[in-house]
Amino acid sequence: MDLIIVESPSKAKTIAKYLKGKYRVDASAGHIRDLPEKSLGVDVKNNYEPKYVVSEGKKAIVQRLADEVRKADRVYLATDPDREGEAISWHLQKVLKLDEAAKNRIVFNEISQKAVERAIQEPRTVDLDLVDAQQARRVLDRLVGYKLSPLLNRRIHSGLSAGRVQSVALKLIVERERQIQAFVPREYWDITASLQDKGAKFSPFKALLAKKKGKKYEVANKAEADEVLSELKEGEYVVTSVKKSVNKTHAPAPFTTSSLQQDASNKFGLSAPEVMSVAQHLYEGIDTPEEGHIAFVTYIRTDSTRISSEAQDAARKFIAQKYGEEYIPAKPNVYSAGKGAQDAHEAIRPNDISRTPESVKHLLDKKHFNVYKLIYDRFVASQMAEARYNSMQIAIDNGDYGFKAAGKTMLFAGFTAAYQEAKKEDDEEGKLLPDLKEGEKLDCLNVEPKQKFTKPPLRYTDASLVNEMDGNGIGRPSTYASIIAVLNKRKYVRKEGKYMVPEPVAFEITDLLEQYFKDVMDVGFTADMEKKLDEIEEGNKDWRKILADFYPPFADKVARAQEEGVEQTDIPCEKCGTPMLRKGGRYGKYLFCPNEGCGFKKNETEVEVSEVKCPTCGAQMVVKSGRFGKFLACPNYPACKTTMPVPSGSMPTETGICPECGKAVLPKKSKRGKIFYGCSNYPECKFMSWDLPTGGKCPTCGAYLIKTPRGVIKCSSKECSYREQRKKTNEN
Repeated sequence: MDLIIVESPSKAKTIAKYLKGKYRVDASAGHIRDLPEKSLGVDVKNNYEPKYVVSEGKKAIVQRLADEVRKADRVYLATDPDREGEAISWHLQKVLKLDEAAKNRIVFNEISQKAVERAIQEPRTVDLDLVDAQQARRVLDRLVGYKLSPLLNRRIHSGLSAGRVQSVALKLIVERERQIQAFVPREYWDITASLQDKGAKFSPFKALLAKKKGKKYEVANKAEADEVLSELKEGEYVVTSVKKSVNKTHAPAPFTTSSLQQDASNKFGLSAPEVMSVAQHLYEGIDTPEEGHIAFVTYIRTDSTRISSEAQDAARKFIAQKYGEEYIPAKPNVYSAGKGAQDAHEAIRPNDISRTPESVKHLLDKKHFNVYKLIYDRFVASQMAEARYNSMQIAIDNGDYGFKAAGKTMLFAGFTAAYQEAKKEDDEEGKLLPDLKEGEKLDCLNVEPKQKFTKPPLRYTDASLVNEMDGNGIGRPSTYASIIAVLNKRKYVRKEGKYMVPEPVAFEITDLLEQYFKDVMDVGFTADMEKKLDEIEEGNKDWRKILADFYPPFADKVARAQEEGVEQTDIPCEKCGTPMLRKGGRYGKYLFCPNEGCGFKKNETEVEVSEVKCPTCGAQMVVKSGRFGKFLACPNYPACKTTMPVPSGSMPTETGICPECGKAVLPKKSKRGKIFYGCSNYPECKFMSWDLPTGGKCPTCGAYLIKTPRGVIKCSSKECSYREQRKKTNEN
């Protein structure tokens, strides 16, 4: 039997259902190979050669897939149709030792029986240009993140991270906040007149003061407003022009990843990561009680607005049937891709136009239904006729002052019968204006002056930040949600309602990176790098050459930033007397001796000494701060590397002795909050016990001895009854 490997278990389940047992379908659960977590993993001296390793926790998956490959007649790699998916297939080839020249790569934009069966009939080789584009991005991001993050930890505080695109996105948020902080409100006044025709044949309407002596005019303050009101009382209101027209609004394009995130955020308040999570489920397939595992939409990571002719024809037939022939445009609507779009595959659309939102509402929860309906309605609307409006603009003069009124009413719903854009505050739709004539005089029912102040720019929301990154060509659609997730996870920003507010550390990070890495933090530079990655994908650029051009000057800037973080002091070295230098470290600032033959250093801040003695060497342990909070460490580091959690009211302080290696045994907490004892020599020694070991052996059976909370020493074996007799003492 042939084997198909995908990256998602849910996707595997959906495909297996459609292929009805003809193929074995299994999943790699994402990447099986990546750069190592705890080292750079890139040989910068050997043409930037990446050093890939099997990812943590993936060895069992690799073994299972290797076993299945040996049994299979033929293997197909059916990972997602983008750079990331192509790279996963390439890594699978390498690890599973598949023939790299074989045509074993299949791609499909939607998970449907027809699409999958067609893809199996058209296999190809792995596209190495796509793979190189992904490798370039991965290595580039590793070089930037791996070098900048330690710098932030030393210069600001521990637990911080930087990223090539992440830090530019954070800069946008910080810059917007600084604009808001620097903003000085300016006073102005709106003057609105309520007017009606002399015979009162029509309902009253409102007109806004817009001009004075034929030029654009804005009332600056109350005194000026009072003067305007006084002059308006003396004059009369006369209609100077009436303009009527029929306006058309073209249907919007079907969703890209970016526009889906923005619309779902605006209409449902979903964060970008939430939108992508829900959309991923709809793409890979969801278990339903009636039809089993169903995939609802096409691939959801795309910057293309293109759709297949087959999907277009199906949409036009559906529109004619549901809405009528007049809702179908004479020629099918075609949309051009945005600037810099890869246009690798279709826009996001439903797999099956007959699966309407109403027909599946009972199968989906609220979030999944809302996102599916949004995708479905937008796709249908994209193939519908224009909406038409009767539009009217009226100009009215009173002496030197000119007023304006505007409104529009629906003439033909067109695409809006299926989908409505989010309404804006100043939307004129639905405002009816009277059928007035030029020269007609009007009665003034009321003039209302209203004090207003200019407002600062709005803080970013998930939707507006995605729009800004997309518009500037920063990152790619597939990265926007993960960038926003990292900014929230790292607590660089906090949410006030739907708005992002940068925390103080965000300003420190941005200022430090801007000081030393202006090019990396530049929006234009980041966008240009994205273009170069696209050129690698097209086979027009060598990815190693791009890294070779970028990295050496970047590394020089990193070295300068690290060097300038060192301050000269007049504090003499306690060991050799040389004036010491001050530097930021993971746990705050420290002093070190610049004399190479000395090496003395010490923490500059006062050390907090605990009451706990080191179980290994007996020294009084000190309190340190790490990325996960405070912990106890031996002051004799590096000779003694013992650490342990800070004792709390629920954590015992007593330590034991490992019966296997003789090292200290420390109290620890399990994930469920239960206390256990583990060897301090982990992972070399993996001893653990729910009871405190004494280090002694049972004289009866040889098992290790334990000490109970009441101080009784007994055998750890449940089958042995040995316990030491406690000595009785008399107390007066």
